[in-house]
Amino acid sequence: MLLLFLGIIAYSCDRSVLLEITLPQIISGDTGIDLVENTGAGQTVYIIVATDNIEITGYSLMGQDADLLSLNNGVVSLDANPDFEMKSSYSFEVTANDAIGNISEIKTVTFSIIDVDESPPYVLEYCIDGFAGIYPCNNYDLVGHIDLTTLGGNSGNDCWGWTDPDTGKEYALMGLNTGTSFIDISDLEFPRIVGFLPTHTTNSSWRDIKTYGNYAFIVSEASGHGMQVFDLTKLRNIAANQPPETFTSDAHYDGFGDAHNIVINDTQGYAYAVGTNTYSGGPHFVDISNPLNPVAAGGYGEDAYSHDAQVVTYNGPDSDYTGREILIGSNQNEVVIVDVTDKANPTQISAINYPNIGYTHQGWFTQDLNYFILGDELDERNFGGNTKNIVFDFTDLDAPSIHMNYFGPTTAIDHNGYVKGTDYYLANYSAGIRIVDVSNISNGTMTETGFFDTYPSNDNASFNGVWNVYPYFTSGNIVISDINTGFYIVRKRD
Repeated sequence: MLLLFLGIIAYSCDRSVLLEITLPQIISGDTGIDLVENTGAGQTVYIIVATDNIEITGYSLMGQDADLLSLNNGVVSLDANPDFEMKSSYSFEVTANDAIGNISEIKTVTFSIIDVDESPPYVLEYCIDGFAGIYPCNNYDLVGHIDLTTLGGNSGNDCWGWTDPDTGKEYALMGLNTGTSFIDISDLEFPRIVGFLPTHTTNSSWRDIKTYGNYAFIVSEASGHGMQVFDLTKLRNIAANQPPETFTSDAHYDGFGDAHNIVINDTQGYAYAVGTNTYSGGPHFVDISNPLNPVAAGGYGEDAYSHDAQVVTYNGPDSDYTGREILIGSNQNEVVIVDVTDKANPTQISAINYPNIGYTHQGWFTQDLNYFILGDELDERNFGGNTKNIVFDFTDLDAPSIHMNYFGPTTAIDHNGYVKGTDYYLANYSAGIRIVDVSNISNGTMTETGFFDTYPSNDNASFNGVWNVYPYFTSGNIVISDINTGFYIVRKRD
């Protein structure tokens, strides 16, 4: 028995010594996972596998390209979108640690980026020395242009966009005095009109278009027009060699006659027609959760005529209203904030005006919902000076305040503006579209970074040139509707 006991002690001592001198060993090889370029950031490039006779407790990442990678529980991923032209291969080093502090030998790992044959994006006219052909520009190239006659109208108005979720094709929706033209822009060299939806009643200079899912919703100031509903998936059935089709509406809502504008909160399935002959011109609510069966859902007429609005499901800094459906109305002579969550009982939260009101026209939240950038359509003409946007601090919806004024470089009138990320895209009538960096707006700074002017004659305070801009295509293509000269596609210079 004593001999057995002594043997166990000796074995235990030997095993203890063995545990102390045995290092972890990485057995997952020295080659990572090759990535195809332009396939997205955050992809796994290597999984560390290590062995030891005790527990492995952690891994370390170091070496040449370690700063470009992330390590999480033994999984190494590339932080950036792989781009062969920027960097064709990566090298890094990994080690493993065990429970008593032993560290493995350094394993050097490499992986490659697979080159893809890339066709450069098509450009009709590059912006060189301040011009793209005849058009003044800065940092934005001209990709395509279709004139009014080809589009089927005599004047242009609103525009919007739709991306087919099945094919990935991008389509522009161009408003005209005669109706709505649908343009396939998936082949930028040959943007193609695939169809036309005539006005529901008579022609009008005013038409507005928004989308919800795969449907377009169209209103106009034409008498008795109501709201047209159009199934956009029809566009995918128009063959390349087929002439444009003349469509009819798939549904129609006649709860109002003429309307100036339409707003859609696509997270909730409601449309808000503004400037109608109902609710004193205030927002008229329509349930479009079933797009082919739009249903009246009430309205709000307690404030002035509403020219335009933005409606969001609120997730901004004012926690009192988190999850509520909030409407910001640009109402001729003031901006109103209304809780429209309960369609049967919409309630004003607050209202604010500002000095030198001409016509409170349209505005848009910054991405974080801290600020609201407003355009007044008549202040340039009535009071002089350059293009002016008023920025409101909306961090407290119950007590909004004026944060700053932004002045553009021309005297042109501002029309519609939209925020995408840290850029504000302004349809600036005769001065074209202007792109303004709002990343430092909290410190009172907005900086123009580019423009494209579809109305090269002048930058006067007149109602000529750009009506609207749609900047939300993931491709980076930007759609412009010009009152006088039609449809444009532009893109930021690479």
